Amino acid sequence: MKLNELLDNRGARRKGKRIGRGIGSGKGKTAGRGGKGQTARSGVSLLGFEGGQMPLFRRLPKRGFHNPFRKRFSLINLGDLQRAIASGRLNAEKTIDDQALAAAGLIKSARVGVRLLAKGELKSKITIRVAGASKAAIAAVEKAGGEVAVTAPPAVAASAPAEANP
Repeated sequence: MKLNELLDNRGARRKGKRIGRGIGSGKGKTAGRGGKGQTARSGVSLLGFEGGQMPLFRRLPKRGFHNPFRKRFSLINLGDLQRAIASGRLNAEKTIDDQALAAAGLIKSARVGVRLLAKGELKSKITIRVAGASKAAIAAVEKAGGEVAVTAPPAVAASAPAEANP
């Protein structure tokens, strides 16, 4: 066998359709695009068009709200902190902050800040500075003998109505 004698298997290659080459070819005149109009042209976009019927995306009600100003915190759980301390990636004697958590590989970047959550169990006494923390997480850290310093101001709650004097 020689390289110039190699052939594809029978039926492995198909010739492309020759469109627009006369009515007798079966794909002549309109070249398989039907009649005239928008869909016969290139660049047509009829996504969501239902023949004049009200489209599905307009029949369904709008729901929800997307807040473009929402703060995106990096989340960290107590269990993750304990595993990092046990493996030696975090030093429990020093204050743990955004930079220490990033160096330990627990967060990629601080984003707006770090929020501490109470999932898992903490056995080590730690001092941690975070932008936010859940009440359960603060209680768990204080129960272990540590302390939590929340650096960001707490979110302002909706003002309560003033009490009416009878």
